[in-house]
Amino acid sequence: MVSLTRIYTKTGDDGSTGLAGGARRRKHDLRVEAYGTIDEANAAVGMARLATKDIHPQVDAVLLVIQNDLFDVGADLATPHEPAPKYEPLRIVEAQVERLEREIDALNANLAPLRSFVLPGGSPAAAALHVARTVTRRAERLMVELSDRDGETVNPVAIRYVNRLSDYLFVASRAVNDNGAADVLWVPGKNR
Repeated sequence: MVSLTRIYTKTGDDGSTGLAGGARRRKHDLRVEAYGTIDEANAAVGMARLATKDIHPQVDAVLLVIQNDLFDVGADLATPHEPAPKYEPLRIVEAQVERLEREIDALNANLAPLRSFVLPGGSPAAAALHVARTVTRRAERLMVELSDRDGETVNPVAIRYVNRLSDYLFVASRAVNDNGAADVLWVPGKNR
């Protein structure tokens, strides 16, 4: 259990931050950027929950689970692989990915097939879910870039989780848009 008695420590005043194992990294380090963007995605999911809680309780309940999972993703990213860690690190596991896939399938079963790309919007809840989706996609890109760096490792299951999460947020945006009936579709070249 986490116990925070002081919010400020002053240890980051020099532009560095501590990873889970105690190592220090610059605040602009790609690993810090990746888990910081996961934190940003979590905040966007929290905003989406404010918009979905009264109109789609099923989506809201899943978003709460996702918020907890995103803290797990952040912890996973903040704990680089060590050959003999002092403590077993918290890692995203395949069951979390599979749960998201089941949630995607359940929501998608009620949606009409798409015949065009969807513009972000249609309702405030859908727009909020699209913002969360795009922040999640940025986090995924950073995680993949980090995994491609020499000397860095990223749990591949965490990358899959974040990829599925953006899919879930897309399907959820359609679900809260009256199961897609209120989606605003892209019309290529409409304004030429």
